[in-house]
Amino acid sequence: MNVRMPPKRSRKKIEVPSPHDWRTTDADEVNKRRLRAREEKFQIHNLDAQHPVFSNFQVHSASGLRYGVEIRDVAGRLFSCSCVDFRINRLGTCKHVEAVLLLLQSRFKKLFNAAKLSGSDRIDIVPEAVAGTLRAVIPANGGPLPRSLLAWFNREGGSSAQASPEETVEALAKLQARLPALRLSQDIEPWIVQRSRAIESKVLRHRYELNVQSGEWPLQETTVPLFPYQREGMLHLAFTERALLADEMGLGKTIQAIAACALLHRLGNARRVLVVTPASLKTEWEEQIARFTGLPYQLVFGNRRQRLAAYLAAGQQAQAENVQAGATPCFFTIVNYEQMVADALDVNEHLRPDVVVLDEAQRIKNWNTKTAQAVKRLKSRYAFVLTGTPIENRIDELHSLMDFLNPSVLGPLFAFNRAFYELDDRGRPVGFRNLDRLHALIAPSMLRRRKAEVETELPERTDLHRFVPMSPAQRANYSEHEQEVMKLANLAARRPLTKQQQDKLQRELAMMRMICDTNYILDPEDRTCPKLTELEKLLEECRENDSKMIIFSEWERMLQLVRGLCDEMGIGYAWHTGSVPQKRRRAEINAFKENPACRVFLSTDSGSTGLNLQVASVVVNCDLPWNPAKLEQRIARAWRKHQTKPVTVINLISEDTIEHRMLGTLAAKQTVSASVLDTPGEVTAIKIRGVQKAFLAQLQQLVTTPGPVRPSEQTTARALPGDSGLAFAQLAREQFGAALVRCEEKFPESGAHSVLLVVVERDVQLWQTKAATLHRELFGPGKTDPLAPTQLEVIDRATAEALKKLIAAGLITSTTRATRPLFSVDSETTAAAPFSAEELAKLREHGEKAGHALRIGQVLATAGFESEARGQLLEAILQFGRAFAVRSRLPEPTFVQDALTPPLSSSWGETLPALREYVADTLLPTKIAMEALAKVNVEPGQ
Repeated sequence: MNVRMPPKRSRKKIEVPSPHDWRTTDADEVNKRRLRAREEKFQIHNLDAQHPVFSNFQVHSASGLRYGVEIRDVAGRLFSCSCVDFRINRLGTCKHVEAVLLLLQSRFKKLFNAAKLSGSDRIDIVPEAVAGTLRAVIPANGGPLPRSLLAWFNREGGSSAQASPEETVEALAKLQARLPALRLSQDIEPWIVQRSRAIESKVLRHRYELNVQSGEWPLQETTVPLFPYQREGMLHLAFTERALLADEMGLGKTIQAIAACALLHRLGNARRVLVVTPASLKTEWEEQIARFTGLPYQLVFGNRRQRLAAYLAAGQQAQAENVQAGATPCFFTIVNYEQMVADALDVNEHLRPDVVVLDEAQRIKNWNTKTAQAVKRLKSRYAFVLTGTPIENRIDELHSLMDFLNPSVLGPLFAFNRAFYELDDRGRPVGFRNLDRLHALIAPSMLRRRKAEVETELPERTDLHRFVPMSPAQRANYSEHEQEVMKLANLAARRPLTKQQQDKLQRELAMMRMICDTNYILDPEDRTCPKLTELEKLLEECRENDSKMIIFSEWERMLQLVRGLCDEMGIGYAWHTGSVPQKRRRAEINAFKENPACRVFLSTDSGSTGLNLQVASVVVNCDLPWNPAKLEQRIARAWRKHQTKPVTVINLISEDTIEHRMLGTLAAKQTVSASVLDTPGEVTAIKIRGVQKAFLAQLQQLVTTPGPVRPSEQTTARALPGDSGLAFAQLAREQFGAALVRCEEKFPESGAHSVLLVVVERDVQLWQTKAATLHRELFGPGKTDPLAPTQLEVIDRATAEALKKLIAAGLITSTTRATRPLFSVDSETTAAAPFSAEELAKLREHGEKAGHALRIGQVLATAGFESEARGQLLEAILQFGRAFAVRSRLPEPTFVQDALTPPLSSSWGETLPALREYVADTLLPTKIAMEALAKVNVEPGQ
């Protein structure tokens, strides 16, 4: 019968918090489920008409799934439901329970109210999971337990029999005919199954170890021996049953999963395995299964009718094995994620897999996508989740993965958010906390090893950046889109953007990145691409060195230009993009691996995961992805297990663009992932900015055009000393007092302007406001210092220490080329360390070179060779700059402009003006030379 809701006017309004407010109470969460019970359509059937209220009901949802609801006590709100939400939310209700209650209240109001007052007259036998026993719930109006039950329970309903729960249930089932009031709860069966599986798993592990030790069973379950850490991964998957394998990319997660499935097949616990993988990796799984085992497999392609036939055939063949001995006709069934959106329920019904393997499982990290929801409907005893990046951006991605494996480990999302996020007064996330506790919760399910831990023999990897200038047409096109981005960024600083404006901003940013490759991606008439010139050199080197290369680009049209270059140079290539049919991709991969003439693998990100391409020793990224995990996935195609050659990674980067500045932002996203997965206990809490603030800050890093100055902004004029950074630190020390811990001036990898970092004890928001006011007074509109610090960051001591540990551990990378201490409470009384012998030798070497260049320049100037003299003068300045860098313990400059840029220009003090005066008097007393010396912005590369 369908649930029919009462008229709207009779319904009491249910209040629920805003979906953007994560500060929900248990009452809020119950109300959410009541609201869903009203809004969604259910079909509800009473399975025992003799009991209109205290009965078992079957609830059919609109999604086609069925759930069992058990009503035990209305007044005490004791219920049960077979859905996942009820099992994990600890609320004692769910939308299915509330839908049944709503139906009973509207259809059987008198009976329902009477039942609420009198209580149930049924004797419910329920499991006590903690105690590991059964309990008899004595009815409120039914008196003591019948004598026939006292053999199994005491008078209070506690378990008193010596028999196992399984034997008790079997005996009680026979009593039900004589005791109509007796009800065995629907929770008993899954509880007993879980209990017996836990016991069985221990027995199987013991049996396996004994048979291996005796030599009856082989140590390896694959035709190729496993490394010790891979065998450990096989055992972890097979005997944890529902497990996460989070090894770093390139360590062989696929072979470990295949070996675990083969082991379960040997133990008799697996006849059907479903492998869910990205479409581009289906044939990769086919190759690995054929290489490492003799177990049969099938790849599922075709329309829905053909796919259903494949599931049904594999399921029937596996059932036939119970009758006829012999090898399973089809052990592995390999599908892709997109197929599961439509086929998940059919797989449960027809294939009935014993094992579900999710490869590249970050595909289900967003819990509210159709793909994630469909995959989580798959049912199996064993589940293996394989991913090298369980966390890419947020910790709730890990929650989504664990929700598939075992939802009870991390509980419902609302409880997870309460436990591991810091929320502001609006219920928005501002930080992560209890990360050590989060790691402890997932540790039994997760096994993670890094290359540095298990792969000491992995060949060397070298990362190189090749900076490429844009063509004039590219630069003009790029600037148009950059201006649009800045307009929207300035607007976002004043108010939230509309949905249309947000979409436009994302489009403009994407087009800026496309133009960094070539205008051809947006304009088919303009095939100009400066990166091709650099690629031509790299391809020629590979041909001469007899090596192979993988070239990645996010955009297929960029790869089309590279393909044309390969054709011109007569270099063979393989083509792997989303437009290539799945069956054709294997041929392209095999050609690259096996054909010596096929030297280049051209791929979009469809080939960035799962492929084994160790025949290549060079990886070229025509463009950088937003996500650092995706960048590592690309590189791991070549830099992985069984690679025998050193691997070179080359990133082609358009100069002075969003691409250039992305280098400094990619590493920062690794922080949270490393804290939870790799270094538990070292960092337990991390502050994060609000989404809007963080997005604006990232925009400021990625685009360079300064925003307009509003005339209404008034600033207090104040005389600025010669050293602007020290002036800020001195005033901050006066105003902040003991709250100021440290003040530093940080110089980014590119650009002349520095960033002021202020570290305070606590109350960041208070000191952020004060520091911003001071910064505006010193460096705001109307001030004339061309190299003044344009950016200010204020953090507390705890966050500063956490970042310091992460950098020291190599988990995040500093993007500054130099740091100048301005003030620190920890170093006020600390004397500077003396120079080492190596530092003294460098000081002497740079000084001698500077003096030599000055002498040569004087000779050339006297002879009238002014241009040549200018070159020697610049060399002298560079060598002097290097000497002062050593003295100030700063990175040595590579070019002259580095020597004349802060912090070195501040370290020179009075030396640089004195050098100018010396040159004017004795070396180059000519107008041309003096103009050259006065130029701070010398040509790049000089």
